[in-house]
Amino acid sequence: MERRTADSLRDGIEQLIVSGEFGNGERLDEVRLAARFGVSRTPLREAFQMLAASGLVELIPRRGAFVRLPDLVAMFEMFEVMAELEAMCGRLAARRVTPAMLADIKAAAAACEAALEEGDSDRYYRENGVFHHLLYAASGNGFLAEEAERLHRRLKPFRRMQLRVRGRMRQSMAEHRDILQAIEDGDGARAADALRGHVAIQGERFNDLMASYDIAQRRAG
Repeated sequence: MERRTADSLRDGIEQLIVSGEFGNGERLDEVRLAARFGVSRTPLREAFQMLAASGLVELIPRRGAFVRLPDLVAMFEMFEVMAELEAMCGRLAARRVTPAMLADIKAAAAACEAALEEGDSDRYYRENGVFHHLLYAASGNGFLAEEAERLHRRLKPFRRMQLRVRGRMRQSMAEHRDILQAIEDGDGARAADALRGHVAIQGERFNDLMASYDIAQRRAG
């Protein structure tokens, strides 16, 4: 139960950070956050550890937890590398996927479809994560899968955020269908191209979202 609480806290604090409520370098006040979310400080500290693992928070001994946002150049560089890592996973998965793995990937895609039909972006994001992690495993290359997983965790809050761009969730699902079909057909080149484009578009949509936030903040100011 406490683990689920920590997971929920991580998601909530992630949202506050990426939406701009906490600025880069700002200290996260344990007492205020515990009161805001109605929790004890134990699951909150666990959530901080999770955020630190993703690189969004830095834990400094005897000082606390501080927000660490990458700049936009670094963000786009990470999306660029992620696109190539996922493309490689897709190319290898198309050659190496087993019938059992393919069935699991299809099930994950179906779960994404269900979330889309319900209009549930949070559920879609969770099922989308399962879909991508299964693709990494299907590559049959443990080192590649670990590197993809690591960068996926780093980009997690920003990949989630881009789903809020109008029409993005439906577009993302269409891209999933293309990826799945390419892997099912054993077409490594097409799977690689589909995944590369899928991740590159995520970076573009994140940029669109940041631009819209910037415009809104200027108007508010």
